[in-house]
Amino acid sequence: MTVLGLKETLNLTAFALPQEERQVRGGYAGDLLSWVMGKAEADDAWLTIMSNANIVAVALLTDVSCIILCEGVMPDAGVISLAAEKQINLLGSEDSVFALAAQISHLL
Repeated sequence: MTVLGLKETLNLTAFALPQEERQVRGGYAGDLLSWVMGKAEADDAWLTIMSNANIVAVALLTDVSCIILCEGVMPDAGVISLAAEKQINLLGSEDSVFALAAQISHLL
């Protein structure tokens, strides 16, 4: 499934979508950035409540297909701009991490 397909299927908000055709092959949920760097895999959808600029750096290092901010967390304009500049898909959802992870696991 593509990031755009995931966005549309789960009614996610797109904050930055520079690579909408990027494939999503798995998922990872976590907020401790050092842990995410060691555990998330390329092409994962990363679910988090962290919204600072460091998430963009971690997404670049891990090569995840997108970051999904859960539970209504909103990124500031600087994070959105950085994600777009670095070609990182940044999405949002009102759903909990648990609920969203369950939905994604059924789609992939």
